[in-house]
Amino acid sequence: MIKKVEIENLYRCCDSSDFPFNTTDEIPSLKDTILQERALRALNFGLGMDSHGFNIYILGESGTGKMTTIKTILADKAKDEPVPDDWCYVYNFKNPDVPGTLNLPPGKGLTLHKDLDELINILKQEIPKVFESKEYERLRTKNFEEFQQRQKILFTELEQEVKEKDFSLRKTVSGLALVPIKKTGESLSEEEYENLEPKVRRKIEEIGRQLQEKLDDVIRRVREEEKSVKETVAQLERQAALASVGHLIDELKNKYKQYPTVMGYLEDVNEDILEHLDDFKPQEEQPAMLPFIKPAKAEPSFIRYTVNVIINNRDTKGAPVVIESNPTYYNLFGRIEHKLQYGMAITDFSMIKAGSVQKANGGYLVIDAMDLLKNIFAYDALKRTIKDREIRIEDVWEQYRLISTVTLRPGPIPFNVKVVLVGNPWLYYLLYNIDEEYRELFKVKADFENRMDRNKENMLKYAGFVRTKCAEKGLLPFDRSGIAKIVEYGSRLAEHQKKLSVKFGEIADILKEADYWARKDKSDTVKASHVELALDEKIYRHNKVEKKIQEAIEEGTILVATTGSVVGQINGLSVIDLGDYRFGLPSRITAKTYTGKAGIVNIEREIKLSGKIHEKAVMILTAYLGGKYAKKQSLTLSASLTFEQLYGEVEGDSATCAEVYALLSSISDVPLKQSIAITCSMNQHGEVQPIGGANEKIEGFFDVCKNAGLDGNHGVIIPGRNIRNLMLKKEVIDTTSEGKFHIYSIDSIEDGIEILTGMPAGEMQPDGNYPEGTLNFLVAKKLQEFSEALKEKKDEEKEKNNKKNK
Repeated sequence: MIKKVEIENLYRCCDSSDFPFNTTDEIPSLKDTILQERALRALNFGLGMDSHGFNIYILGESGTGKMTTIKTILADKAKDEPVPDDWCYVYNFKNPDVPGTLNLPPGKGLTLHKDLDELINILKQEIPKVFESKEYERLRTKNFEEFQQRQKILFTELEQEVKEKDFSLRKTVSGLALVPIKKTGESLSEEEYENLEPKVRRKIEEIGRQLQEKLDDVIRRVREEEKSVKETVAQLERQAALASVGHLIDELKNKYKQYPTVMGYLEDVNEDILEHLDDFKPQEEQPAMLPFIKPAKAEPSFIRYTVNVIINNRDTKGAPVVIESNPTYYNLFGRIEHKLQYGMAITDFSMIKAGSVQKANGGYLVIDAMDLLKNIFAYDALKRTIKDREIRIEDVWEQYRLISTVTLRPGPIPFNVKVVLVGNPWLYYLLYNIDEEYRELFKVKADFENRMDRNKENMLKYAGFVRTKCAEKGLLPFDRSGIAKIVEYGSRLAEHQKKLSVKFGEIADILKEADYWARKDKSDTVKASHVELALDEKIYRHNKVEKKIQEAIEEGTILVATTGSVVGQINGLSVIDLGDYRFGLPSRITAKTYTGKAGIVNIEREIKLSGKIHEKAVMILTAYLGGKYAKKQSLTLSASLTFEQLYGEVEGDSATCAEVYALLSSISDVPLKQSIAITCSMNQHGEVQPIGGANEKIEGFFDVCKNAGLDGNHGVIIPGRNIRNLMLKKEVIDTTSEGKFHIYSIDSIEDGIEILTGMPAGEMQPDGNYPEGTLNFLVAKKLQEFSEALKEKKDEEKEKNNKKNK
């Protein structure tokens, strides 16, 4: 049965007397998250669960406070948890391409860094002093003098023996050589040597061979002595250095004795210093290659003794909480930086920089899921890190280079981070269904509500939220009337009289705008009028497209009739969503029926402008017509349906009832009132189903009728189940209360027939027929005529074929 919607059902007002305060300054700020019990329980479970893979995905619509909530919860939870270790990269003396890792208690990493720097600075001063001391120089000189004395004795003995056997030891370019001599002491020339008797030559050659062996033996002994002297001097330097500065290294070892990895590293440092004592000695200037260019003084590098503290938790209170707003691969996992030197990019372990994952180690990492997926390599690397439980810093572009280059491969750091992704529901279900690894790594789902019940308790929480924002943003206090308007706006956003939206991002924007208009009005508080003005101004800034379309309707460019009656034509209603603004507009729907057996043709479907849901709706209305009018005969007709002047895709089922009425009007030749628009869905039994965007659709048709001139006949038909969704603007309510505009509700398809045609629908009688004077009677009669006409045509064709065959 069709009903007029009562005025009190068009809008649910909020009584300002429900609030036990005059302004929001009198109430405390809201500390808890508003009505997200399911999500909060999931978050508490996920954050407390230590098992592998129980990372969290927070899903919910934009503006529902997901990020704010997780920040608040983590800040409170993390402060009571232990501070994680510092992490350092150090030089690997055994394998320089793979820098080693050290972990130390919070603050100890920077202490070790300073201790090593101080040690090296002291050694650079003390070690040169050791080698300049008289005692060291005396011992060093003594060793070299003893070596030279032994060397002199060996060569003296050799020269004596050589001389006795008529040979001489001469220095040549290639070294020492044995040369036979004559009695006079002169060297034997080659010609003289050749003139000697063969027996004499053989004797000389034999003596020369024996002497050469002795010479080689002496040289070998000298070299061994030289090597021994160098080793002795090196040992002397080592002992001298240890005697002077060894206590400094021992002090460090004693300081860090409870950390085995640090002790091992200090042992390596100690050994490397002793092996490279020359680096601590004063360096001599190199001679200039060109007279006008002074060469740079060669300075040894002590960078290998540096401790690169990539994570310093000295000032950290509790577990770290990192919110990564730009989750690129390098921002997440760190990088190996380079510097240009002589046209070449060089690097070392001191240029390793930490990313958010390292900074969050031992704590929590929060990332926006969409931002993560938009950055190449980041998502896959994060999954690999969680799965392998270790953090690696890699040059991710290495695999794409044409030429492989030598680079550092820093040692991995154990991974201990609770990862929290924040995103929309669509992205959550997409990842869950197409990525098997995601299911294993993000097992906790925290689903945020987008609406809550509108009751006194929650309205007070709304007021508390307003108080919080006023304190945070420095806004003027809101009085009770202003809070009431904010509550009503929350119901409008929720599209439900008994619900409130929890899209607090949009609520906060209106609070700021209302504060602006209140200040411009030089008011001390924000009142209802300021909230209304903020809403009106916001609409005005965004409704340019809506007004242009309404202008096109008013001047007749877009054909929409709001007066008179037309057969097979009706005004349907649709919502256009621009992203930042939604509005409703009427669309002319037309139907044509004629004798045939093509059935109902959806023109939008034929040209591929019909969405899946709309195609389903057309099939449903076909089934409804068949069940209603084809019990005695087949549903034999050809019909076409279309949205006139629509050049985009049609989607949704809210025009199903309108399409049925257009078809019934075309079949029965009964005109439909153009002053009434309709937006209703239906099922195969003719029951009317609720639709979305009821407020925008009613207001859209109201604006078109107002521009054309309201005469008291205009109105909109909506499903009865949508009455609870009505939160209409004041102008529509005032005009309706004056009787110039009407809003009707229906529960079945037949309820709307009388208001649209002025003719009763008619109920089926026991004999299966409809009473005369009803729309159903005319429809059934016309369908019977279509069927008989088609049957006659078939009979004629059959008779013609029989004659041809004879």
